[in-house]
Amino acid sequence: MDKETYRVLASVRMERAIELVDGAKELLQNERYKSANNRAFYAMEKTMKALLAIKEIDADSHNGCLRQFNVHYIKERVGGFEPGDYKRIANAQRIRNVSDYDDFYIADKKECQQQVEMATEFLNKARIFMEAN
Repeated sequence: MDKETYRVLASVRMERAIELVDGAKELLQNERYKSANNRAFYAMEKTMKALLAIKEIDADSHNGCLRQFNVHYIKERVGGFEPGDYKRIANAQRIRNVSDYDDFYIADKKECQQQVEMATEFLNKARIFMEAN
């Protein structure tokens, strides 16, 4: 892909991230906490993939995406992203995994609210960075 195609890809991915955050908020409001945790994580992942596309990087897995984001944004302190962001996203991935695959996991409102707020904040931070670049 050329640079312009990656830019378009980043934009498309951000639009999808916005849809995912909106979906997470609706699910939270409807007390569908496990599903909201899922959507919140995927909003963060899609946001990371949008940011990586700006640098003409793609990742094929959740862990690969998080690793690449860590290398190219967190460790380099690009866009104001910091180690705490990495830890929060890794934790969101863990919560998404148990929400999706642990039949006995009980997702609670407080945890879910935190996940949705974190996804929203991360998305907004990324949007500001992308608009400036």
